[in-house]
Amino acid sequence: MSIDHYLDDEQLALVEGVQEFAQQVIAPVSAQHDRDKTFPYEVISQMGEMGLFGLPIPEEYGGQGGDYFTLCLALEEIGKVDQSVAITLEAGVSLGMMPLLKFGTEEQKQRWLPDLAEAKHLAAFGLTEPGAGSDAGGTQTRATLDDGTWTINGNKEFITNSGTDITSIVTVTAKTGENEISTIIVPTETSGFTAEPAYDKVGWNASDTHPLTLEDVQVPEENLLGERGRGFANFLDILDEGRVAIAALATGAAQGCVDESVAYAKTRKTFGRAIGENQGISFKIARMQARAYAARAAYYAAAKKLISGQPFKTEASIAKMVASEAAMDNARDATQIFGGYGFINESLVARHYRDSKILEIGEGTTEVQLMLIARSLGL
Repeated sequence: MSIDHYLDDEQLALVEGVQEFAQQVIAPVSAQHDRDKTFPYEVISQMGEMGLFGLPIPEEYGGQGGDYFTLCLALEEIGKVDQSVAITLEAGVSLGMMPLLKFGTEEQKQRWLPDLAEAKHLAAFGLTEPGAGSDAGGTQTRATLDDGTWTINGNKEFITNSGTDITSIVTVTAKTGENEISTIIVPTETSGFTAEPAYDKVGWNASDTHPLTLEDVQVPEENLLGERGRGFANFLDILDEGRVAIAALATGAAQGCVDESVAYAKTRKTFGRAIGENQGISFKIARMQARAYAARAAYYAAAKKLISGQPFKTEASIAKMVASEAAMDNARDATQIFGGYGFINESLVARHYRDSKILEIGEGTTEVQLMLIARSLGL
């Protein structure tokens, strides 16, 4: 059951191609990368060759010339089988490339985007700090401009794609004045930039996430991304788009739990019959499917408004909240359906159970989404 009737032939072909790739290339190595906590370079390279990282990037910058909705469709299919790979794509595009595409100079776009669009390199966005998460306006990292050079000092936390062997740049938010936050592109080979040891996470174990230290990091004045003092406002714009992408990823996770549970319920037998014949199990899976369907409808609606140029901030918050909660609820129910097998890390539903919680936290917590939705109602 789906709402594929909203998709044209080209979009359906993309979905089928990514679905096949996810099942045949990503899924077979997911458990090992999760267990070993290793970054799947070989998978990311193949995704780059397929053009997945360049889906919403114009052809003149090495991309596929598609739109943000096509990225979301790909994220849903990958999210079904491996959230670590999906978040690598999501962050690499929405947080890594889209700020460059939307706010960068022509020179910055030509310099950085082509290699990023082919996943030869990855980009990250350094926003969150030890004392500035949901309250990102509390940024303490500072950048001073002297004789054409920015000098940056500060710390960042929970930065995705920031420490891989192919990470080339991290765009950081920094205070450039008393009440002024700007964004500055920092190449990772810059002296004073350090990706500290990776986090030991509950989930997303094959995703690259590090705290960052910037100690007297110096970059040219032209590495300013966008207008000085508009860094925070620009990032909020990027974050709205990212929430739609996260909703697509979460929808994939929710649907993946449904698909696994249906297959298991048809083959697992207790007391002489398949467990799917028990109403308690079948009704649980029916509710799971309803959640996944609602999540998909929510992110489709938000994505359609996004690509048509209409205001979509509230729809993005609704989609992000509905889909992330669907992923977490479905992962819990799928684990219960699988019983003991659902508690074994080799199991896909076990990985979804560990992975899905962060979907209710990253790129704006559920509480932040509720605040934004309430604000849109005049409350």
